[in-house]
Amino acid sequence: MKESVLAFIAGLIVGVVFKWIKLPLPAPPVLPGVLGIVGIYLGGMLMQRLLEWLK
Repeated sequence: MKESVLAFIAGLIVGVVFKWIKLPLPAPPVLPGVLGIVGIYLGGMLMQRLLEWLK
């Protein structure tokens, strides 16, 4: 949980700094990009569970 909070705070800081110096955000600006990242994460978790189950 601590890592998640720290990652969120770091993301907020990066977002503020990028907007402040008028650079594009270093993240996918549209929902499909975000869903792609979530899909990659969930696919990795699914494969990890499957490999553990097969042991």
